[in-house]
Amino acid sequence: MRKTMVDVPTEDGIADAYLVVPEGDGPFPGVLFYMDAFGLRPRIYEMAERIAERGYAVLAPNLLYRGGRAPIADLKGLADPEERGRIFGRIMPLIQALDTAAITRDTRAYLDFLAAQDGVSAGPDAVVGYCMGGTNGLKAITAYPERIVALGSFHGARLATEEPDSPHLRIGEIKGEVYFAHADQDPSMPQEQIDRLEAALDAADVPFRSEIYPGAAHGFTMADTAAFSAEAEKRHWEKLFELLDHALPTPAR
Repeated sequence: MRKTMVDVPTEDGIADAYLVVPEGDGPFPGVLFYMDAFGLRPRIYEMAERIAERGYAVLAPNLLYRGGRAPIADLKGLADPEERGRIFGRIMPLIQALDTAAITRDTRAYLDFLAAQDGVSAGPDAVVGYCMGGTNGLKAITAYPERIVALGSFHGARLATEEPDSPHLRIGEIKGEVYFAHADQDPSMPQEQIDRLEAALDAADVPFRSEIYPGAAHGFTMADTAAFSAEAEKRHWEKLFELLDHALPTPAR
C-alpha cells in the first residue's frame, strides 16, 4: 500500500491528512475516514489501512486542522480518566467550532482531493466516522448525496438532538445507504436520540440499519482508550465491510 501524510487545501486553510492507496493500477473507490475527537494518531492510521486492504483508497483528514496540525493535544495517558479530561479541555472548543457550514466546505475539499489522486476513482465515495466523525459523516452525506453513497457511523454523538441544526433534520437528502452503531451506555447518544434518528430515516425511506451494541461504551472501537471493546470492534468491522461491499464494491468484489 502507498501510505503517506498529505496536505489538503481547503477554503479555510490546509488540512493535514493520512492517505492510503492500495497497490495496483486501480481505480480504487474512495473512502473518507472521519476521525474521533482525539485526532490523527497510530490507531487511526491502522484502521485506515485495514479499510485500504479491502481495495479502497482512504483519506483520513485532521478534521480539527484549524487548531493546528496533528496531534493537536498531547495524547499521553489517553486511557487515564484525569488525562482524558485534560485532553478534552484542549480540543472541545475546536470540536464546537466545527459547525455544519465548516464541515460542508471541508468535505468538498476532501472529496476533490481524493478524486484527484493517482489510482483513485472519480467517485462516488463512502464516509466512515467515529464519535464526532460519525456526526460529521452524517452531515457530509446529507450535503453531498450525489457524491457519497454510503455512511458507516460508529458511536456517533448527538446525531438527533432538538437543536435547529441537528444532523438528522437533513436525512431526507440522503440517496445512499447508511449504518449506525450505538453504544448502549452512551450519554452523547441516548435512546431518545436513537429513536428520533430511526424515525427520521424511516420517514425519508432511506436504506439503513441502526443497531445497539450491548455492553459497549462510547468509543468502543478505539483500542488506545479505556472504552475499547474487542467484541464490539470485531462486530464493527464486519458491519462496515458488509456496508461497503454492498454500497460501494471494489472492482474485485
